[in-house]
Amino acid sequence: MSQTIYEQIGGEEIVRKLVNRFYDLMDTQPGAAEIRALHPENLDRSREKLFMFLVGWMGGPPLYIERYGHPRLRARHLPFPIGEQERDQWLQCMNGALAEVVTDQLLRQQLALSFTQIADFMRNKPGEI
Repeated sequence: MSQTIYEQIGGEEIVRKLVNRFYDLMDTQPGAAEIRALHPENLDRSREKLFMFLVGWMGGPPLYIERYGHPRLRARHLPFPIGEQERDQWLQCMNGALAEVVTDQLLRQQLALSFTQIADFMRNKPGEI
C-alpha cells in the first residue's frame, strides 16, 4: 500500500517546519517584497492556515476543511492581486523551504511541481492571466 505525501514527508512536524521556513523566507528576503506585502504584518494566522491546508492537501487529517470548509483556493485569493511576479516570489520562498526541509529529492521535486501548478493557477492580475 502506498503512503500519502503527508506520511512520506514525515507528518505534522515536517509540514509545520516547511510552513515556518516558507514564511521566514518570505519575511526576510528582499526579493519577496511584493508577495510579503499581500500578507498581514503578523504572519501567525497565515502560518496556521497554510499548515492546516497543507496537512489535508498532502493526505493527512482535513484540518483546514474541518475549520473553514472547502479551501476554494482561487476564490479565497481573488482579493489579492497575484501576477507573475507574486507567483514567482511565492515559489522562490516555497522552493527554498522545500530545499531546506524535505530531504527526499523525488518527493521535493513532486511537491515543487505541484506547488508551481497551484501558484500559477492563483494568478489573477488583468493582462497576466
